[in-house]
Amino acid sequence: MLPDPISAQDLNIYGTGELPWEQVQQAVEKGVGLPETPQFLGTVTPDGKPSSAGIGCIQSGGHLYFTSGPTTRKSRNLTTNPACTLSFRFPDVDLTLTGEAHRITDPTELDRVTAAYRASGWPAQREGDTVTAPYSAQSAGPAPWHLYRFTPHTAVGVALTEPHGATRWHFAVT
Repeated sequence: MLPDPISAQDLNIYGTGELPWEQVQQAVEKGVGLPETPQFLGTVTPDGKPSSAGIGCIQSGGHLYFTSGPTTRKSRNLTTNPACTLSFRFPDVDLTLTGEAHRITDPTELDRVTAAYRASGWPAQREGDTVTAPYSAQSAGPAPWHLYRFTPHTAVGVALTEPHGATRWHFAVT
């Protein structure tokens, strides 16, 4: 589950209609981790160019996580600049989160998150401070993979169903 926002700004250009945060939370709870949910990570190259790649996120312990091979562009980008976006298309809402992603090496956290991946159907295991499995998405690069925890700073949601609405939320940055 994502943290509760500290503020919200109605972005609806067709009248008032702030998108309820609870609707977004429900979409995240139901859709993150499902292979049919489009999920993209946006990073910034060292020379300032944007880069985007499809990923597979998982929720665990109130955080969003993803994996990436240490030599992939996204991992190299996050090493030099942790600022990134996560974007999702859920049935009822498009959601873009802006924040930071940092590599996790704590064995307890790695064990908890790989257990969540296994529960979702991907046979991930911790191996030292990395994640391994018999297979992964092509965009992840070859095993082993680094595990990243995403911390949101802002979110923008656009409802795709009635009553529609668009909202930007801000989170406490710790």
